[in-house]
Amino acid sequence: MRYLLLIALFAVAPAGAATLPAPAGQPCREQTAGRALDFWIGDWTVTNSDGSKAGENRVARSMGGCAVTETWHGVDKGDDGMSLFSYDARRKTWDQVWVTPDTSRPGGLKHKTLTGILYAGAVRFEGSIAAQDGTIIDRTTLTPWRDGRVRQTIEWSKDGGKSWKTVFDAFYNRKDRPDLGARPGGDPH
Repeated sequence: MRYLLLIALFAVAPAGAATLPAPAGQPCREQTAGRALDFWIGDWTVTNSDGSKAGENRVARSMGGCAVTETWHGVDKGDDGMSLFSYDARRKTWDQVWVTPDTSRPGGLKHKTLTGILYAGAVRFEGSIAAQDGTIIDRTTLTPWRDGRVRQTIEWSKDGGKSWKTVFDAFYNRKDRPDLGARPGGDPH
C-alpha cells in the first residue's frame, strides 16, 4: 500500500510544473558527427612507429553512443590511462578527458575538444596542458587506414602552435586481425 501511495504521488505533477519531454531516438547515433569515433571502437594491440610494442587499448561505446571509453595499458610500468569521450548532440562535437595514475605530471590529465574531422575521416582533438615552463598545446589525431589499422599521433607545441613536436606516434592493430604492426604500406585514404 505504501508503494502505491508513493507511485500515485509521483505520477501527479503539480500545476504549472515543467515536464521532461520523452526521449526521442538516439541523437548521438543519428548525427553524423556522433559517429566520428566509430572506426576506433574495438580491442587493439598498439605498435610504436619504430616497430616496438607500445601497449594495448580497449575502446568501447556506451550510453547510446553518447560516450566512448578508452582503457590504455602501456608496456611500461605505470603507463596506464583512461579516457571518457562525450558527444554533445546540441553542440555536435566531442570532448575528451584523459586521466592517468599521476595527474600531477604534464599529460597526466588532459581535457580536449574535437577541433575537426579531417581527410579520410581522421579526427583531431586539441587542448592545453599547464606545465611549469608555460602552457603546452596538446593535439591528438586519429586516422583510420584502409587495412583496418588506426594511426594515433600526439603532438605538443610550447610556442602557441607555431611548431609541433611528436610525442607519440603509433598504429592500432585490431586483436582479431593479423598484426600489421607499424609496417609501411596501407593507406589512410
